Amino acid sequence: MGIVNVTPDSFSDGGRFVRHEDAVAHGLALVDQGADLVDVGGESTRPGAEPVDEATEVARVVPVVEALASHVRVSVDTTKPEVAAAAVAAGATLVNDVAASLGAVVADLDVGWLAMHRQGDPRTMQQHPTYGDVMAEVTAHLLERAAAARSAGVDEVWIDPGIGFGKTFAHNWELLGALDQLCAHGVPVAVGTSRKLFLGDALAAADASTGVDGPVPADDRLEGSVATAVLAARAGAGMVRVHDVAATVAALGAAGAVIADGSTAVGPDHREGPSWP
Repeated sequence: MGIVNVTPDSFSDGGRFVRHEDAVAHGLALVDQGADLVDVGGESTRPGAEPVDEATEVARVVPVVEALASHVRVSVDTTKPEVAAAAVAAGATLVNDVAASLGAVVADLDVGWLAMHRQGDPRTMQQHPTYGDVMAEVTAHLLERAAAARSAGVDEVWIDPGIGFGKTFAHNWELLGALDQLCAHGVPVAVGTSRKLFLGDALAAADASTGVDGPVPADDRLEGSVATAVLAARAGAGMVRVHDVAATVAALGAAGAVIADGSTAVGPDHREGPSWP
């Protein structure tokens, strides 16, 4: 899943693809690099982000979804029912729901649903996130939401542990380390680690010789992003959400021999691998 943020304030590429032409060109470039699906978002969900109104979000995403939908499968990254409906009408066939709140809405829209776990909302989620057992609590929440969506009539359901959404750096690493446990429940799992802050922290610690004070910048987190995407695939994730599609596709291809059970499409031509739902 390649990322197209049509936002001025996303943590990594905010403002780069606000213009319609730039967003569409970027989406098509991601397809050329090997993306099987392009995720279009019109509201930043970075920590501290302020919400945008429904009309603004619709105006940002719908023209881009419409332009890309004839070239690649498109998902819409939103928590708003009205935005989801408008994007589906424009050609999106998956709703990437970071609040895991739109199951019934998606059932009515008759498309796929990706339900992500988060604690709090973007304005509050990184203010002392606390868990007794992060993997157990995230798993229970996601399986409950997935079951409810299935009961409502959603045929395609994905779950996402929400790396960086209401989690400390330690929580993120714990979730990644036990990701195989989440995948073992049989619901397709998607994972997004790309360019996130905990990787910037780890990369700075791994190379103290750089003299960087604090996490390395978002645009310098490629190695950590690719490494954790491969780790997620090795654990059984069926989808990885990334900014750097070409590098991730290449890494997954190179690691194909050790990715356990064909849960992600890898190999010299990734499109010939097992199909995702």
